[in-house]
Amino acid sequence: MAGLVTTLPGFRSPFPTEPAGNGTRTAPKLFDGYTPHPTAWDELFAPLGGPHPHCQPLVDRLGQLRLGEFQSKRASADLAFVNQGITFSVYSDQRGVEKIFPFDLIPRPIPAHEWATLEAGLVQRVKALNLFLHDVYHGQRILKEGVIPAELVLGSKGFRPEMVGFTPPGGVYVHICGTDLIRGTDGQFVVLEDNGRTPSGVSYVLENRAVMKKVFPQLFQDIRVKRVEDYPRRLREALSTVAPAGGSAPPQVVVLSPGQYNSAYFEHSFLARHMGVELVFGQDLFVDADVVYLKTTRGPQRVDVIYRRLDDDFLDPEAFRPDSLLGVPGLFQAYRAGNVTLANAVGTGVCDDKAVYPYTEDMVRFYLGEEPILRNVPTYICARPDDLKYTLDHLSELVVKAVNESGGYGMLMGPFSTAAQRAEFAEKVRTNPRNYVAQPVVTLSTVPTWTDEGVAPRHVDLRPYIITGSGTWVLPGGLTRTALVKGSLVVNSSQGGGSKDTWVLE
Repeated sequence: MAGLVTTLPGFRSPFPTEPAGNGTRTAPKLFDGYTPHPTAWDELFAPLGGPHPHCQPLVDRLGQLRLGEFQSKRASADLAFVNQGITFSVYSDQRGVEKIFPFDLIPRPIPAHEWATLEAGLVQRVKALNLFLHDVYHGQRILKEGVIPAELVLGSKGFRPEMVGFTPPGGVYVHICGTDLIRGTDGQFVVLEDNGRTPSGVSYVLENRAVMKKVFPQLFQDIRVKRVEDYPRRLREALSTVAPAGGSAPPQVVVLSPGQYNSAYFEHSFLARHMGVELVFGQDLFVDADVVYLKTTRGPQRVDVIYRRLDDDFLDPEAFRPDSLLGVPGLFQAYRAGNVTLANAVGTGVCDDKAVYPYTEDMVRFYLGEEPILRNVPTYICARPDDLKYTLDHLSELVVKAVNESGGYGMLMGPFSTAAQRAEFAEKVRTNPRNYVAQPVVTLSTVPTWTDEGVAPRHVDLRPYIITGSGTWVLPGGLTRTALVKGSLVVNSSQGGGSKDTWVLE
């Protein structure tokens, strides 16, 4: 297998071979020469150099691989992704939008006790977010008592006045939440943001695991890892529990996609297929007497639950954007009539507004009477005069984000920016301070990752997925997103990031 290293196109071994006792030369092994990041928390290796105790079995087994063997397995994984058509789109890439999702074969393990804390914290957080959404669309008690400034909530682009006074079927607003976690240099996880509208990426979690099992079947026999394959079934069951009364039995669930040119279209089709439900576009549905129907060759079939993967603005041209060709005329009226469930609910964007995010810990205390298990990253809200001044005075030290952008867009990484970029961003912030927040730079944890120079530390975050129906369930692990550029803290796939399989250990 050693000869395979030198014949793979574009591969340069970064490690010298060493003479063996019989005079032959041996190829280096996977972790030979690996040096952890000098300041970041390494997810596999402890500060003194050896593996974390829970990582020892994984490091022992992977560490026996010669680089040629590892390269062969990488080639098998890449081929599996190509054959499966596992792609995503980058709208800003002029060379073409479809890309194979970069996947690294070295997994990111999480010990059982640590996951138990994260799981409890995520359930607590999503419960508070759902209570907050019900409150702001009904009594607005949290605003009246001054816990959160009313202007931040009512002035949010995600706040939908059309939802005031309406309770969705089942009483749930955020059915699927993707909460982004990061681990700082002290080894503690904190919440970077919540994604309560249409969080994406879970299909890659499932496909990553499937590919890993094909490439490393023995690893899963030797190391017990919690399953992720139950996600589609769990999602369908949860959505069925919040279907309107008086509908189909069992409830008819569909996935509504904006179409094949959407960046996450692979995921839309993947989830529909694995949930065993129809993937539909706007023109496949119609509304009659405030009831939603699916057009079929056997005639109209009532639809009870729509897992919608398009934004509020495009759902219904009669209620929102009249120029939308993606939605369904009359859908919002059917929703308000209580005849169909939309997941996630209309108006959930107010809870993942980055200017509302700093108050999530207060929501937990206010609604649940508990201390938050998971903490936020300290955040400066530029709508506050003092925070605005601090942000403008310290642009070179902070990460500044537009409150309604995602995917790494609309962001300034202060320490890595030029004077010209900071001046341009400062003007944007001064012009519309409500649209920006700032945070200190957090050195994300790292995981050994294959690079052109061999195995090296690369920064990662973690996006667990939380499903809420009649109860709440957290997918064990989630999507570990990886910054593939040396030193980069931007892990978004739209900015060139990749992913890893996340192992929650039994």
